[in-house]
Amino acid sequence: MASAGDCFHEHEFRIAALTRSFFGGTLTPPMRDAKPDRDKPDRRNVRSLDDPETLKLLIRSIGEGIYISDSQGRVLDANAAFLEIFGMSSLEELQRYEVPQLLADPNRRKEELTILANEGSVREFELEIVRPDGARRTVLDTTYQVKDPETGEVAYHGVLFDITRRKELEDRLREQLTRDTLTGCYNRRFLFDLEEAFRAGGETRWGCIFIDIDHFKSYNDRHGHASGDQVLQRMARFLMREVRSDEPVIRLGGDEFLIVLAGENSQRTPSIAERLRQAAARSAPVAFSLGWAMREEDESFEQTIERADHVLINVRVLSRSGDYATLPNSLERRRK
Repeated sequence: MASAGDCFHEHEFRIAALTRSFFGGTLTPPMRDAKPDRDKPDRRNVRSLDDPETLKLLIRSIGEGIYISDSQGRVLDANAAFLEIFGMSSLEELQRYEVPQLLADPNRRKEELTILANEGSVREFELEIVRPDGARRTVLDTTYQVKDPETGEVAYHGVLFDITRRKELEDRLREQLTRDTLTGCYNRRFLFDLEEAFRAGGETRWGCIFIDIDHFKSYNDRHGHASGDQVLQRMARFLMREVRSDEPVIRLGGDEFLIVLAGENSQRTPSIAERLRQAAARSAPVAFSLGWAMREEDESFEQTIERADHVLINVRVLSRSGDYATLPNSLERRRK
């Protein structure tokens, strides 16, 4: 955003000029030496954006943040809504910071500036703001580049739309769509999204651990679906305790679970499978079978999952009493 310098003679007129540029029409700078004629009635035209006083009122009242900034990222002028978005009480406080210092990802600002340099404007560019108090806001930035005809300095005029509440709602809805309501694990919808993310991001490294509860159908038939649901919930908790937050546990359906490791984490696939096998004797609620696979050359995500499924090995747990459900030891694991 570039220095406005002496382009704008008055604080409110600068912002009014910016607003006018977004809504169309013309705006004539006020005469500095002109004195108000107190004998004349107020002739403000509240129906026209050509009227400076109307623009000033609009800027003060509008809920969106309006700003002018320079190419170094310093905000030169802004309205009250803009200050509120950033959690600032005054323009002077805001000017202690440069824009990249207030962004969760400063590289996003570089991306936006590249678009501005190439196209002269950008519409609804999403940014995540980190306020000095640590609170985060998500905004859409619509801005354009202008040059001072006298000095050649570049300035950016923009409007910020705070979409934090909308993003929070979207995240909650997305969470509901991708979570299994019974176990809290991710579901197949998440798996499909993950595969698409791998494809879109060019990810080529992944590993999968396939988990299948032994004799679950027999247990369900013997003890009822309510007890079966408890087994699934306890199994899900066991698996989630044994992995990190960036290693999703996915319920594929029925008694089948999948753990996915991507990128550098994929190298940990064998060690995590072994850790699960060892932890089973200590804390697994039921006996289960486990298989793992790491991506081979040119293999699809689905093919890796299928290989993990085909190499299932039996993982026995110690028979225990109490609240933990145990499966009949006399039954053999069902064959695939």
